[in-house]
Amino acid sequence: MIDTVAFSGDYTKLRIIDQTQLPNALVVRELMAIEEIERAIKTLQVRGAPAIGVAAAIGLSVLARRIQTDEMPAFLRELRVLAARLVAVRPTAVNLAWAVRQMTQTAETAQNTRDALARLREKAEQIRQDDIAACKRIGEAGSRLLFDDCGVLTHCNAGRLAAVRYGTALAPIYAAAEQGKRIRVFADETRPLLQGARLTAYELHEAGIDVTLACDNMAASLMAQGKIDLVLIGADRIAANGDAANKTGSLGLSILAKHFDVPFYVCAPLSTFDADVANGAQIPIEQRDPAEITAAFFKEPIAPAGILVYNPAFDVVPHTHITAFVTERGICDAANLKNLV
Repeated sequence: MIDTVAFSGDYTKLRIIDQTQLPNALVVRELMAIEEIERAIKTLQVRGAPAIGVAAAIGLSVLARRIQTDEMPAFLRELRVLAARLVAVRPTAVNLAWAVRQMTQTAETAQNTRDALARLREKAEQIRQDDIAACKRIGEAGSRLLFDDCGVLTHCNAGRLAAVRYGTALAPIYAAAEQGKRIRVFADETRPLLQGARLTAYELHEAGIDVTLACDNMAASLMAQGKIDLVLIGADRIAANGDAANKTGSLGLSILAKHFDVPFYVCAPLSTFDADVANGAQIPIEQRDPAEITAAFFKEPIAPAGILVYNPAFDVVPHTHITAFVTERGICDAANLKNLV
């Protein structure tokens, strides 16, 4: 599979895999206008905390090339406006704001606009390469948790499609498979947008990994039968105390895992940790379009017209439900997070 997010060959466009077309078609899009990039992030053409951070970095580099001024103060003002627009698209995933901040700070060190454009391109590519390296190390660290013939439950998609290449929560599975371990993966479908069915099941099946798709409400049954040895999820933001925001449904899984005494691991790069947020109650939770529940993926609407809809994109897993975090620096529990970040 090609990288999920990259520059175009001439560095003038952001290239993404359009994940809304999967699993039925592999469509690659090249974007260069702010409206296109905003739409791609908002509509989940590109999604996953690491991937949207990298997409925003590359996108800002691409957009900077279109700023029509040679005066640095004016250039920086316009760049900051573009940066603010990108950050506002998805408020929960901290990687997005983190990457944009890295880019604007890089531009501020430049001597002139030509220098700024060069530095922005280099910084965006560095952020992309750093993501690849971090996810690879997450896979290597997390693979130690997996043993031959173990059963792993996943939620949403935190694999190759959620990052540039290896992913976060699926990276240990790929690494373990490369080591010759047989891993049985059970993928939650992940309502309402079915990222588990459309994306996780797709990429694991393509990679030759043993994967079984299950509805979200079947997780308890799987745990009760002893088929799940551990849960691996990603995260979109992790608070200073270890509370972790992830795709809605993650909280319920953590409660089930605690009840059935199943280890529950959160896999994420350090860029997903937000030391400025004390706990999960302070993490902003994105509310999404009601049609994602009432009409998406159905030939006809499945709910009464005008019905009130509750559609949070994320919920928060308390740190007390998390066995440990798997990062590029290794495995760490919530009590020792301050030593990690």
